[in-house]
Amino acid sequence: MTKENKLQIIPLGGLGEIGKNMTVIRYNNQILLVDAGLSFPDEEMPGIDLVIPDYTYLIENKELVLGILITHGHEDHIGALPYLLRDLNVPIYGTRLTLGLIQAKLSEAKLGHVVTHEIKPRESVKLGVFKVEFINGSHSIPGSIGLGIHTPLGTIVHTGDFKLDYTPVSGGILDVHKFSELGDKGVLCLLSDSTNVERPGFTRSERLVGQNIDEAFESAQGRVIFASFASNVNRLQQAITAAFKYHRKVAVVGRSMVNVVAIASELGYLNIPEGTLIEVDEIVNLRVNEVCILTTGSQGEPMSALTRMAMHDHRQISICAGDTVIISATPIPGNEKAVARNIDMLFKLGAKVIYESISGMHVSGHASQEELKLMLSMVKPKYFIPVHGEYRMLMKHAELAEQLGIPRENTFVAEIGSVIEFTHHGAKMADKVSSGRTLIDGLGVGDVGNIVLRDRKQLSQDGILIVVITLSGATGGILAGPDIVTRGFVYVRESEIMLNEIKEITRKTMVRCQQNGIREWAALKNQIRDVLSKHLYDKTKRRPMIIPILQEIK
Repeated sequence: MTKENKLQIIPLGGLGEIGKNMTVIRYNNQILLVDAGLSFPDEEMPGIDLVIPDYTYLIENKELVLGILITHGHEDHIGALPYLLRDLNVPIYGTRLTLGLIQAKLSEAKLGHVVTHEIKPRESVKLGVFKVEFINGSHSIPGSIGLGIHTPLGTIVHTGDFKLDYTPVSGGILDVHKFSELGDKGVLCLLSDSTNVERPGFTRSERLVGQNIDEAFESAQGRVIFASFASNVNRLQQAITAAFKYHRKVAVVGRSMVNVVAIASELGYLNIPEGTLIEVDEIVNLRVNEVCILTTGSQGEPMSALTRMAMHDHRQISICAGDTVIISATPIPGNEKAVARNIDMLFKLGAKVIYESISGMHVSGHASQEELKLMLSMVKPKYFIPVHGEYRMLMKHAELAEQLGIPRENTFVAEIGSVIEFTHHGAKMADKVSSGRTLIDGLGVGDVGNIVLRDRKQLSQDGILIVVITLSGATGGILAGPDIVTRGFVYVRESEIMLNEIKEITRKTMVRCQQNGIREWAALKNQIRDVLSKHLYDKTKRRPMIIPILQEIK
């Protein structure tokens, strides 16, 4: 009996969340990967630097992977590559700017063996049974593309991040003709960006932000500090254009901002008039109305350049009265408090702060409801998978598709690890594969799990209490201690009575254990931990981490 051909779409990230986008397209024993992004930790992940998808499935099937298709150069689409490519040596396909940003990340990670292929919109490549067409997109970074992936069972269209911008700053408009052409020929399944599905109407053009930036530069009396995502190249271009128009020199601050400006200008995606760019050290030689500073920190990150300027912790620049600070970004969900705290701090220092909620200094790079309807109408897919969004967004997008005539049973609101399987007989949700998140902490990749996070949260909430006891090797009796060390639980000088109680309870517990014949250290530690935990909770309603340390002298 002949084995049935199967086409599978397996999201490993980007569903039920914003960020760490990664999608597997598999036909029998051949795999294409679309994007490999990261996300940033939330308040439930103390000490974590980055979050990437769990790509165990790809490692288990690495001999089947033909290549990685990258839709654009934002971190939530390329940030996991330096980790993934340590385990998966396959070629990468992307546009010129996208590959430039990727090469910089790979060089930093000392991955020099990776093969890359530059592609252009309207070009196509053959990878195994797949033929991939690249479709010009319109997003907040040049070089954004959508994908038409032709398979033996039908065509899959992946929109990438997109919006319909008739007056883009660069990169051309969304190729509606190509999307419509694919729709006319027949599309098996559409994967479409869901980020802005809750917003009615159309997303505003990037060029409108340029007008507001121009007005802010014109009215600024002192220095202009312009904070944005480093990878928002179009926004950086508008700031540089306004700076040049109003006779300001531009200094770039923040490691990621310096890298992106260097790469984008070298590849021709940033037009920086000669003599406009200066080193940060040269600012002191200019009048305040001749200075523009491009910086990171639009999300209130504690170690970002803008935050350190506001805290007077930056070695070259501090915010002063009379500065105009433009924050050209919307807070990512979870960052609202940090951004608001930064804005308050900047106002207290006497700066004029212009931020998105009141200024029009930012527009989204993602399609709103009417643009999403247009995409669905152009592509006319048989099946639909909303992607790139939190779960409520995926559900809302499914409702839009149903309004436009796509049967509800033909829309799959999936989760990461879901397998959407297509055969000649139809489509269904099949079994799930290994998926989840991998936490990056310093040089550690995946070595911090839920237990470590739980311990970190407990330490941050209730502190730690260490009990040190020295025992006689001959008799098992206490020779010294208990000594108490505590951090983050109580202030020692004001809690001597409580600490003496802890010592006495520990002594009594040790005596009772010895009388009951309990001599194994693990059992002794558990007894001490249990008794002290109950006592401290009754006294303080806190649960510090309790670590008994037993040492023996023979």
